[in-house]
Amino acid sequence: MKQEMEKRKGGRIEESDEEKWVHDASVDYKGRIPLRASTGVWKASLFVLAIEFSERIAHFGISSNLIMYLTEVMHEDLKTATNNANLWKGATTLLPMIGGFLGDAYTGRFRMVVFSSLVYFKGLSLLTMSQFIPNLKPCNNDICHQPRKVHEVVFFLALYCIALGTGGFKPCLESFGGDQFDGDNLEERKKKMSFFNWWTFTFSIALLLATTVVVYVQDFVSWGVAYLILAMFMALTIIAFYVGIPFYRYRMRPNANPFIPILQVLIASIRKRNLSCPSNPALLCEVPMSENSQGRLLNHTSRLRFLDKAAIVEEKYIEKKAGPWRLATVTRVEETKLILNVVPIWLTSLMIGVCIAQGSTLFVKQAAAMNLKISDNFKIPPASMASLSAFGTIISVPIYDRIIVPILRKVRGNERGISILGRIGIGLIFLVILMVVAALVENMRLRMPGHETMSVMWLIPQYLILGIGNSFYLIALQEYFYDEVPDSMRSVGMALYLSVIGIGFFLSSFLIIIVDHVTGKNGKGWIAKDVNSSRLDKFYWMLAVISALNLCLFLFLAKRFTYKTARRKATEIDCSNCDGVDTVA
Repeated sequence: MKQEMEKRKGGRIEESDEEKWVHDASVDYKGRIPLRASTGVWKASLFVLAIEFSERIAHFGISSNLIMYLTEVMHEDLKTATNNANLWKGATTLLPMIGGFLGDAYTGRFRMVVFSSLVYFKGLSLLTMSQFIPNLKPCNNDICHQPRKVHEVVFFLALYCIALGTGGFKPCLESFGGDQFDGDNLEERKKKMSFFNWWTFTFSIALLLATTVVVYVQDFVSWGVAYLILAMFMALTIIAFYVGIPFYRYRMRPNANPFIPILQVLIASIRKRNLSCPSNPALLCEVPMSENSQGRLLNHTSRLRFLDKAAIVEEKYIEKKAGPWRLATVTRVEETKLILNVVPIWLTSLMIGVCIAQGSTLFVKQAAAMNLKISDNFKIPPASMASLSAFGTIISVPIYDRIIVPILRKVRGNERGISILGRIGIGLIFLVILMVVAALVENMRLRMPGHETMSVMWLIPQYLILGIGNSFYLIALQEYFYDEVPDSMRSVGMALYLSVIGIGFFLSSFLIIIVDHVTGKNGKGWIAKDVNSSRLDKFYWMLAVISALNLCLFLFLAKRFTYKTARRKATEIDCSNCDGVDTVA
C-alpha cells in the first residue's frame, strides 16, 4: 500500500512537472524548453495580434480604395482597374505559398516574419514617397488626365513590394501565433480555438478603421497623408513585436524540406504496390513513442489505403535497415494523406475568394454610382461601405465565441461546438444568400428612373451578410489549414488558406474577362466601361448559381472527411528497421 501511495505521489509530481514545462517541440528565446507560466498563450499572442492589426490596416487602407485610385488618379477604365486591383490582391495571397514554404523549411517562422515586415515597411515608404517627392507625384497639378510614367512605375513597384512582404509575413505570423498554444494541453487547446476567432476579430477592427478613417483621409485630406500614417503605425508595431521576444515560444529551426517526406511516402508506396496491406494496422511501421523526439505521432486512418503500403515492413528488410525511400512510418503516411485530403476542400473553397473579391471591387463601384449623402453636410466615401462587413464580423465573432460555442459544447459534448467543416458549410450558405441579395439590389438600382439615384443604404444588407459570412468561413478555413496539415507545414497551411482568397481574386478577374468576351459580342456586355451601362445583376446571379452548386459539392466531401488525430500513448510496435526514417513533426 505504501509503495502504491508513493507511486501515485510520484505520478502527481511527474504530472505537475509536465504541466510546468511545454513539451511540444518548441523552445524559448534562449533555446531551452519553455516554462508554461512565462511564455506563450495570450501574453505572447497580444504582440502577434498587434503587428497583425497594423499590417491589416495598411493592407485594407490600400486595397479597399485601390480601385478608386486607379480610376480617379491613374485614369484607368473600370475593366482595367478591376483587373489590376484583383491581380495585386491575388499576388498578396498567392506569394504566401512561397513565404510559407521558406519559413517552414529553411528560415523558421519568426525570422521570416521579421524579414518580411521590413520588406513590407519598405513598400509603404515607397508608396508614401510617390505622393510627396515632386518628381514622383502623379502630376504637377492637382488634376491631370494622364499620370507620369515614373509615378506609375514607383506606385506599382511599391504595391508589389508590399505584396512580397505579405508573402512571408502573413502565413508565418499566423502560424507563429498558433504556436504559442500547446495543442496537447486541454486549456491551451481551447484558447487556441479562441485565438483564431480573435485573430479574425482583430482583422475586422482593422478593416473597419481602414475603410472609415483611412479612406476618409484618402478622399478628403490626401493620399500621401494616409500612406504616411500607415507607414508610421507599421514601424511602431514592428518595434513592439521585437519587445515580445522573451515571451514567445519558437519552433526548433527546420533543417529539411517538408515536402521530401511526402515524396518519400509516394515513392515507397509505388515501389510496394504489389503488396497487400495487413488487416491489422498495428503491424505497420511506426517509431515508438518513447523514442520519438520530434513531434506528435498520428493515428492510422482507413482512407487512401494504397499509401499504407509505404509503411509495410518487407521480409527482406527484417534483418537490415530500409531507407526512407523504401519504408515510411505510419505518421509520415498519415501526413501525406492529410495533404492529399486538403486538395478537394481547397478547391471547393475557391468560390469564397471569388465572392469576397466583389466586396472590394464591383460593390465599391456600385456604391460610387449611388446617392452617397447621409445628410446635407456629409457624404460617405464609396470604399467606406466595406466597414459594414467589418461591423458584421465584429458583432458575430464575440457572439459565436462567448455564447454559441459554450452552449454547443455543453449540448453536443464537442470542444469545438461546431466542426470546422460544418462552420465552413454555414459560411458557404451565407455566400449564396449574399450573391442573391446583391443581384436583387443591383436590379432595383438599374430599374430606377433616370432622374433618380438609389440610396447607398440599400447596400447595407449585402455588406452585413458578407461580414457575418466572414466570421464563419474565414475563421474555419484558418483553423482547418492550421490543424489539418502536418505540424511541420503549418505556415504552408496558412499560405493555402490565403491562396483561397488570392486565387479567388484571379478567378474573379478571369470570369470578368470571359463574361465580357461572351456577352460583349452583341454590344450589351455585362461588364461595360461603367456600372450604369453594365448588367452586374446578371453577373451576380451567375455567381449565386455557381456558389450553390459548389456548396452541394462541399457538403458531399465534408460528409466523408476524417479529421487528424494524434497519439498520446505508446501503443505502437517497435520495428528496428524504422530507425532510418525520421518522423516529421
